[in-house]
Amino acid sequence: MVLQKKIASLIICFLLLLLLPLSFSKPTRNLDGISARALTVQQIRNRHHGTREVIVDNGIIRVSFSNPQGLVTGIKYKGIDNVLHPHLRARGYWDITWQGTNIRQGGLDRIEGTKFRIISQTQEQVEISFSRTWEDGHIPLNVDKRYIIRRNTSGIYMYGIFERLPEWPELDMGLIRIAFRLNPERFHYMAVADNRQREMPTEDDRDIERGHAKVLGYKEAVQLTHPHNSMFKNQVDDKYQYTCEIKDNKVHGWISTKSRVGFWIISPSGEYRSGGPIKQELTSHVGPTSITTFISGHYVGADMEAHYRPGEAWKKVLGPVFIYLNSDSTGNNPPQDLLWEDAKQQTEKEVKAWPYEFVASSDFLSRRERGIVTGRLLVNDRFLTPGTSAYVGLAPPGEAGSWQTNTKGYQFWTKTNETGYFTIENVRPGTYNLYGWVPGFIGDFRYQNRVNVAAGSHISLGRVVYQPPRNGPTLWEIGVPDRTAREYFIPEPYKNTMNPYLNHTDKFRQYGLWQRYTELYPTHDLVYTVGASNYSQDWFYAHVTRKTGDLTYVPTTWQIVFHLPYVNWRGGYTLQLALASAARANLQVRINTQNSWPFFSTGSIGKDNAIARHGIHGMYRLYSINVPGRLLRTGTNTIYLRQAKATGPFEGLMYDYIRLEEPSRD
Repeated sequence: MVLQKKIASLIICFLLLLLLPLSFSKPTRNLDGISARALTVQQIRNRHHGTREVIVDNGIIRVSFSNPQGLVTGIKYKGIDNVLHPHLRARGYWDITWQGTNIRQGGLDRIEGTKFRIISQTQEQVEISFSRTWEDGHIPLNVDKRYIIRRNTSGIYMYGIFERLPEWPELDMGLIRIAFRLNPERFHYMAVADNRQREMPTEDDRDIERGHAKVLGYKEAVQLTHPHNSMFKNQVDDKYQYTCEIKDNKVHGWISTKSRVGFWIISPSGEYRSGGPIKQELTSHVGPTSITTFISGHYVGADMEAHYRPGEAWKKVLGPVFIYLNSDSTGNNPPQDLLWEDAKQQTEKEVKAWPYEFVASSDFLSRRERGIVTGRLLVNDRFLTPGTSAYVGLAPPGEAGSWQTNTKGYQFWTKTNETGYFTIENVRPGTYNLYGWVPGFIGDFRYQNRVNVAAGSHISLGRVVYQPPRNGPTLWEIGVPDRTAREYFIPEPYKNTMNPYLNHTDKFRQYGLWQRYTELYPTHDLVYTVGASNYSQDWFYAHVTRKTGDLTYVPTTWQIVFHLPYVNWRGGYTLQLALASAARANLQVRINTQNSWPFFSTGSIGKDNAIARHGIHGMYRLYSINVPGRLLRTGTNTIYLRQAKATGPFEGLMYDYIRLEEPSRD
């Protein structure tokens, strides 16, 4: 009888084991050999702080969220209780800047949810939501912050669904981003690219009030006078030194060399960002801080603000981005190379998997719900050639080049091959213009017909031809039409403020280079002689003001001197003037005289701050200026380029390319 009871008990235990949740299935392992159990989701109350939390654990990482705010408060990984900052409330968060009408005037709004939901929970993944609908006192948007944690994955997928209803008040948005503040006791090494990574100073090293640093030309730039590590003494730290173009901004982050752990933000797509592929954005910087930005005015200015008027609806999915953690268990020193290479390999996997098939929201469209657009770009500049290595993209309808300031819609970009063929994949259904530009040619391309993309469609545009602005043969040219000032003379940095991390190809990122102009031209301005001068040595990279006193600056006038053996008095010459950047500037053009009203003036243009923020370009502008032949002379001529605004050191502009064309011979 006893034996029968034991057998019955064993049978019951066996049956109970069969009925247990599948969360006890066979463990899997990640690259570091950590056992990954099934996903768990818990809602708890923190005993120490009295706050509510949601905790998601897959056996590799354990992520804590404030409930219902949806702030990432903790990430436990590889024996580290929290890779995030232990003393801040805001450790992993979304925020937004805005201004409104007939509501509380905005400012910075940290986006916190008021409702928590589990969207889906399976053996393979958990997707959770922290949402809020508009109520007075916050930005008039519905926001749904989503987090996805997958089985056997050491990371978090994050995305947001932002919606504005047409009946809501007017709204201007200037910034939307995700930011992470990491544990400063552990993370000291930062990586943005293969040639842009270094041991970093600390936030305490930047403390001006405690005498650890001194302010320079603007608040973001400080000189480290008493850093914790003497190797940083006198270096300049400025978060804008670490910016990156969207097309290159796929992965960046931090490494804890002591814990041999990496923290990375991976952006598999640029479709949800604003401003196109060469828009520059912040990455990682002192804090230790890592951010990913979806909308901002960086390197463009107020033109990037999203303006929503009464009756205007808007909805957009921002992300997902992938917060990836990795570790090195080899014990080899140092771990930086291995962790960085692994982060790049993971980035390639994420890019290949885009658009993700595991996202629950119907607002995020899968691959089969998208379309493909193909074609071949040709350039007709006196003769027909392939548009080699051109940038081609679909963006909301507008004028040529309007994609630079578009903030509301999606953008899909690619590059042509050596024969001009292009394929734009994974395009969301909608109506677009096809835009582009070709290195070596001026101006912006826009295909004459709108492109209507439907789910599952494959649209072939065939041959599309771009005819760059040109009214006649080239008489002379300065620079290379590549939308940057990179090819011009960039002076050597000051040794007493130099950041040695910045390699020679990024010399323009050093602090204070604009001040070199006054030293090079203390009493007179730049004079460039066509045929004798070399733009890589004789054309300063930025047309800036001249400092004449402690707080006094004056406008500067550059001269282009050139010789014409013959002038067509009745013909029209063309000055093609392409700008790579403008910051509170007014460019005036005069021909063969300085003492007259300007022949041409741009008026007040630009707020991209590229000069101060170490950018070799901001927003692109092209001016095709008609020059009557009667203004020119047989023999020596001079074009005067005057930047007329001068209240400080950072008003100015950068030239991309200048060309004088003679009258057409047709």
